[in-house]
Amino acid sequence: MVWLLVIAHLSEQLTLFTSSPTLQVRWKAVRDYLEHITSIGPRTTGSPENEILTVRYLLEQIKLIEVQSNSLHRISVDVQRPTGSFSIDFLGGFTSYYDNITNVVVKLEPSDGAQHAVLANCHFDSVANSPGASDDAVSCSVMLEVLRVLSTSSEALHHAVIFLFNGAEENVLQASHGFITQHPWASLIRAFINLEAAGVGGKELVFQTGPENPWLVQAYVSAAKHPFASVVAQEVFQSGIIPSDTDFRIYRDFGNIPGIDLAFIENGYIYHTKYDTADRILTDSIQRAGDNILAVLKYLATSDMLASSSKYQHGNMVFFDVLGLFVIAYPSRVGLIINYVVVMAVALYLGKKLLQPQNKTATYTKDFFCGLGITLISWFTSLVTVLIIAVFISLIGQSLSWYNHFYVSVCLYGTAAVAKIIFIHTLAKRFHYVNASDQYLGEVFFDVSLFVHCGFLTALTYQGLCSAFISAVWVAFPLLTKLCVHKDFKRHGAGGKFIAFYLLGMFIPYLYALYLIWAVFEMFTPILGRSGSEIPPDVVLASILAGCTMILSSYFINFIYLAKSTKRTMLTLTLVCTIAFLLVCSGTFFPYSSNPASPKPKRVFLQHMTRTFHDLDGHVVKRDSGIWINGFDYTGMSHITPHIPEINDTIRAHCEENAPLCGFPWYLPVHFLIRKNWYLPAPEVSPKEPAHFRLVSKEQTPWDSVKLTFEATGPSHMSFYVRTHKGSTLSQWSLGNGTPVTSKGGDYFVFYSHGLQASAWQFWIEVQVLEEQPEGVVTVAIAAHYLSGEDKRSSQLDALKEKFPDWTFPSAWVCTYHLFVF
Repeated sequence: MVWLLVIAHLSEQLTLFTSSPTLQVRWKAVRDYLEHITSIGPRTTGSPENEILTVRYLLEQIKLIEVQSNSLHRISVDVQRPTGSFSIDFLGGFTSYYDNITNVVVKLEPSDGAQHAVLANCHFDSVANSPGASDDAVSCSVMLEVLRVLSTSSEALHHAVIFLFNGAEENVLQASHGFITQHPWASLIRAFINLEAAGVGGKELVFQTGPENPWLVQAYVSAAKHPFASVVAQEVFQSGIIPSDTDFRIYRDFGNIPGIDLAFIENGYIYHTKYDTADRILTDSIQRAGDNILAVLKYLATSDMLASSSKYQHGNMVFFDVLGLFVIAYPSRVGLIINYVVVMAVALYLGKKLLQPQNKTATYTKDFFCGLGITLISWFTSLVTVLIIAVFISLIGQSLSWYNHFYVSVCLYGTAAVAKIIFIHTLAKRFHYVNASDQYLGEVFFDVSLFVHCGFLTALTYQGLCSAFISAVWVAFPLLTKLCVHKDFKRHGAGGKFIAFYLLGMFIPYLYALYLIWAVFEMFTPILGRSGSEIPPDVVLASILAGCTMILSSYFINFIYLAKSTKRTMLTLTLVCTIAFLLVCSGTFFPYSSNPASPKPKRVFLQHMTRTFHDLDGHVVKRDSGIWINGFDYTGMSHITPHIPEINDTIRAHCEENAPLCGFPWYLPVHFLIRKNWYLPAPEVSPKEPAHFRLVSKEQTPWDSVKLTFEATGPSHMSFYVRTHKGSTLSQWSLGNGTPVTSKGGDYFVFYSHGLQASAWQFWIEVQVLEEQPEGVVTVAIAAHYLSGEDKRSSQLDALKEKFPDWTFPSAWVCTYHLFVF
């Protein structure tokens, strides 16, 4: 059945719940939960704060909810402590191993039981040194309140709702994997909703659905009170451009379950920092999220589709909200038809002009293709211009000048892009189209813009991208506008009536484009402040701004030819760009801010470590210690050195060429993103609970390989690195699915974590030896990361942290590193 849903902001909601206040989400209750969870402090996996205090609080609240529940419902609670391993292609690829981590699982079902369930997922753990209010305590708080509302409802559910409070998402999705692959209730689940954050507060965006299963989009569209969804966000996220991932991937890939992925995206500047506090999440965000999650879960739990969801797995959906008021959704196959109908309409419109008798159209055809060339040249030179400016700004050390003042990027790169486009077309008008009328040229360049957007539409549709609907809008509305005003334009030229109708016809595509562009910058600008040392953020932002300028200016290029003069506009744009350029070059705009109301901190990682390198005979050949410093943006330590002179380029860290991942204790395999780091000498660290690593056995197999069995004990987080020597390959191991997965650069990375009371980690690797080498067959290293408790700190680390200015967020911990050759 082909269907089209346009659901208004308030439609169908009055029938979902009774008017009783107890059956509505109470934002005060959610905030109370949130404040209690965040008051515990940072909750890293394996810490007492995460494994004991938070779990105890959740169980207490769930017990209170169970006492108040309606007899129509049955609540079951389970605390799961899974152990497992898997590989993932995130961050270039690595393998994950977890032991005795924590999941708190609640099943709400009809009193007589249920055979099918919908899953709601959040995580209560946080990254180190952050209270994790938005990521993800607020989602768990909302889920507690939704559990209360549904359990006290006098309306029976058709299916079960499973609430998973997972305790190890920040360990790269470990707890969700433990649940979906090992928990007995997992087999009941037919769909899921994952609650996440890429920012702090604001609207929760639906940025992934499926795979396929369009009925899930229909459910969200039908039920959500305050819809905010975009298939564009889905395709951007799944392209890998954004260096992030969520539990959605685990349920999709390991559970083969369709779902909906939601995330708060506002104010990503303070995501994963100490500023992610409960007071920064507005009441409106809490109420909005609660209303949406409650409505969608209730809809799914009473839907007949949930029980036979596999029957509705057919194709993808085109979906997008209109200013947050309502959602438009339709199957991608309908979108394909719409797109090609629009393309055919343009082909007929332009074909009529281009394929008329030769004597009538020779001039038009020539001018059309000349206009196309000029338009493409103007876009190319516009892009080159802003890239030259961006590269220059980067080279003189003024990157991210717009990070705390976004208007600076518009004044610098936006004006340069517009000015260059106008300049090229002004030259064309003055020197190429000397004898052509302004009215004629206006029509030619409108047709050129229509043709270009039609080309984009055809390409996106051919690639099977659902986001092609944007190009369809940008072709259909201008074409209809042109057909409506064509006669008036022919008779009276670009008069007031023509301009009014033209702007009115362009209102919808331009309004939606601006709405979408706002969302893009809302998400991407903060990411550029944590994208590593190798990607020049000014180049990225300048390119995005140039692209937006090309799109937004396309249907107004014809006004350059209709206008008498562009001199004043050119002078204004050039003046603004020049002033902005000079101010940026002089360092007037500082990238970071410690403003309590709106902080935009610079992120710095500090690891006080001791490294020990052993040779093939087990002897220590090198031992050093110091504070390893990583800046997570392109500016490195250039802004830090004036405040802390000892951190300068004389202490730049050097790669240990023979060691995996350059011989440094990377917490995650992001070495390819951050190549600039610093190593400040400092005394050795002596954790009270030191890590131990030993070779248990070394066996020669019948198939000419060497099997090495290791045992490791240590803190809750450890990283294991492997590099095979020349003539050797890593053929298999006891981790993941048994097939080793390389990280970028060719080394192997294993992320390990455990909860409380974990046993020693024992595992093996098998090295295929093709050619014996005197220096051994493999180098391995293990890093122990102390992210909580007293071992996390050192006096030198505390003293260095105190020196950092208040516009930074230094995240610090202690670690040890041991390297061995076998």
